[in-house]
Amino acid sequence: MKILGWLLAVAVFIGIIGFLHVRSVATGKAEPSVPTNYQEIEANGYTFSTQISGHPDSTAVILLHGFPESSAMWKQFMSDLNEQGYYTIAPNQRGYSAGARPSEIEQYAVKHLGSDVIEIAKTLGIDQFHLVGHDWGSGVGWWVAAEHPEQVLSYTSLSVPHLGAFGRAYREDSLQHTASSYIRNFQIKILPEYYIARSDYKLLRSFYNRQGPEETQAYLDLFSQKGALTSAINWYRANFDTFDKGIDLPAVKVPVLFVWGNKDRALQRSGVEWTEEYVEDYYRFVELEAGHWLIQEKYDTIYQEILQHLRRPQ
Repeated sequence: MKILGWLLAVAVFIGIIGFLHVRSVATGKAEPSVPTNYQEIEANGYTFSTQISGHPDSTAVILLHGFPESSAMWKQFMSDLNEQGYYTIAPNQRGYSAGARPSEIEQYAVKHLGSDVIEIAKTLGIDQFHLVGHDWGSGVGWWVAAEHPEQVLSYTSLSVPHLGAFGRAYREDSLQHTASSYIRNFQIKILPEYYIARSDYKLLRSFYNRQGPEETQAYLDLFSQKGALTSAINWYRANFDTFDKGIDLPAVKVPVLFVWGNKDRALQRSGVEWTEEYVEDYYRFVELEAGHWLIQEKYDTIYQEILQHLRRPQ
């Protein structure tokens, strides 16, 4: 009996050590920091690290990143838009900014993420703006365009359908449901972060097959910060019901450009085709022979499409 008790104690000790190791890897070790040349913008009680360029008196374009990227994805795009006379703002959104990482999962609901965009614009004195989003940034953009049409001059979604269309596809299309298995896996706590971060972020690095070394390093610097990876994945946890049960979101009543890559393994055709039903203004859909990383894969095409959309008469 003494030996059995000793073995049990050893097993418990090993289990505790293992859990502490998993939690440590999942949490990240780097101290929170603000990237060089970013401005800090106060909004909704948080501080958002934000890239801002161009002249403030020019027409504003707000750019929203997705997962697992950051506003670093927009660096070249912002410069090119500045040359065309636009004022560009690209925040590291809630969870991605060191000063905006609440611990509560519910704080990452899309209504809060969308409110951040509106409040950032307000802080900068911007009454109206063009809006562009990719991946989760597109999901936030759909919410902003639907709930605040009076402020959105135009909306461009890269990759992601209207949230209502995507949720419908998730529930009704077996292909989309299968493609979204990672979303269900993200509902587990700690383990997704651990698998992404272990072995010096080996899995995370594998995602960046189109991003250059400087851009990739910007993402690794961010996600290695304490709590950053969990905060980013909390977007999926806080909004799971949006896919599983649906979202009560109005139709979009602003001009929309929607660009989708037909080799995107995460986003199937059904939700893409249904998106037009959720737009009650001008709508242009562009299908490209590309995967998920549209900015990196088809930069020139994306840039010209968006520039044409921004210049479209209001």
